[in-house]
Amino acid sequence: MPTTPRGASAPVTLFGPDFPFAFDDWIAHPQGLGEIPAERLGQEVAIVGAGMAGMVAAYELMKLGLKPVVYEASRMGGRLRSQAFEGGQGVVAELGGMRFPASSTAFFHYVNRLGLHTRPFPNPLTPAAGCTVVDLEGQTHWARTLADLPPLFAEVAQAWADALEEGAGFTGLQQALRERDAPALKALWDRLVPLWDDRTFYDFVATSQAFSKLSFQHREVFGQVGFGTGGWDSDFPNSMLEILRVVLTGCDDNQHLIVGGAQQVPLGLWQHAPAASEMRHWPAGTTLASLHRGAPRAGVTAIARAASNELAVTDTWGHTRTYPAVLTTCQSWLLTTQIAVEESLFSQKHWMALDRTRYMQSSKTFVMVDRPFWNDLKANGWPTLGMTLTDRLTRGTYLFDNGPDQPGVICLSYAWMGDALKMLPHGTERRVQLALQALQKIYPDVDIASHIIGDPISVSWEADPHFLGAFKGALPGHYRYNHRMYSHFMQDGFAPAERGIFLAGDDVSFTPAWVEGAVQTSLNAVWGIVKHLGGHTHAGNPGPGDVFAELGPMALPD
Repeated sequence: MPTTPRGASAPVTLFGPDFPFAFDDWIAHPQGLGEIPAERLGQEVAIVGAGMAGMVAAYELMKLGLKPVVYEASRMGGRLRSQAFEGGQGVVAELGGMRFPASSTAFFHYVNRLGLHTRPFPNPLTPAAGCTVVDLEGQTHWARTLADLPPLFAEVAQAWADALEEGAGFTGLQQALRERDAPALKALWDRLVPLWDDRTFYDFVATSQAFSKLSFQHREVFGQVGFGTGGWDSDFPNSMLEILRVVLTGCDDNQHLIVGGAQQVPLGLWQHAPAASEMRHWPAGTTLASLHRGAPRAGVTAIARAASNELAVTDTWGHTRTYPAVLTTCQSWLLTTQIAVEESLFSQKHWMALDRTRYMQSSKTFVMVDRPFWNDLKANGWPTLGMTLTDRLTRGTYLFDNGPDQPGVICLSYAWMGDALKMLPHGTERRVQLALQALQKIYPDVDIASHIIGDPISVSWEADPHFLGAFKGALPGHYRYNHRMYSHFMQDGFAPAERGIFLAGDDVSFTPAWVEGAVQTSLNAVWGIVKHLGGHTHAGNPGPGDVFAELGPMALPD
């Protein structure tokens, strides 16, 4: 990622706004993340889940001299799941996270460390998409830029920008974020929390002066098509605070894909040997894989307090080990549906927050095609296909060009919530048929099926017992729950029975559905584990817990 000096032209980063701590600076500091007592070196700590949050925490704890023991019930990588097409020579379908905003600077710290390559994601109306096709109410529009679409679309875009300014003071907020001016950002954001926690995204749009003076069709188009990554209507019931965070921190803009698949990031950390100078205890060349002799332990079925006051973790095969600290990175509902967690390990307030997490459904259907045939130009000069946004069953269709002589990939349908549930009862082949039928109405002269090779791939995250949904979508009134989960790593005020177990993952973060939230909450947990074991950070590189009293998220009264 190119860097720009901070200031008026500085890039937007996922710096806050609830907790404006510079995680990217902390993990890149030459002094490292801290020290643990000499007698703790080599001691085991448990990590439940081998997704991005689990791998980041395990990697950093290994560097500090601890021995992470990673448990995984399903596939390593979590919701960074890149499934290869059979015979496709590395061509993948990105079933989970597939587009990563440049503002995710802590995540890209690890991408860059692993030497992985990225390229712009083919979002609507971006150069990477080539062209965008918007099909609404049976009318089809072809565009390379917003100016190519009818004036109504520009009116919607302007109304959204005006609504953000009117309802949130967006320019001032984003300037404070660009400058990493933590006091100014907190002052501005903390005023918005009580105003918008109890109100939905749709309420924000519909009651804004900008949209209320326009027709219902303008709101409808905004919901169906939106701007940035596509339609917004699946998020309409969510708390407006959640949407403000997304647009403020640039999550919906300047996105990239990981060439070869996003799953390479967590799997790469599993295999990566840090520089010898970074390792406090383990010899040069040590990796997480070598500490585990090649594979993580099986899934966890129970967590309880042991007689020794340590935490007892039992795996699928009935083996129980005790640890001074345990980090759970699985989705929070699994702590009641898949893992028997002793109730006293969390306060009732925390159990309420964990159980009230609300997950959004998501389905994707992919096919591999013989070549990127959509680049073939028609007589009118437009490509054969474009990135497609529609009110039809497919909702969003994305085209992935791996080169003129390589198989291409089409995400025939990427849908959320009710649109995803329409696919839930169907097998993959039927999903492909339904998607092709919908696309045939938009592209009547294109035989997409004739280009399909190999077997299609699909996913419904809500049907996976190890996930139960794609990602969190906070409802109005959920800020307090999010605050309890996010701040859980600050354990000084906890009862002794509740200490030593930590939470991380994007559903613990204030920015669900974005991998940066998983990375940042795992780094919070690293700080908490180090402190729990008697360690400390370096004076020149204070960690998140060191500044939490000053910068931590505001608390609303219960």
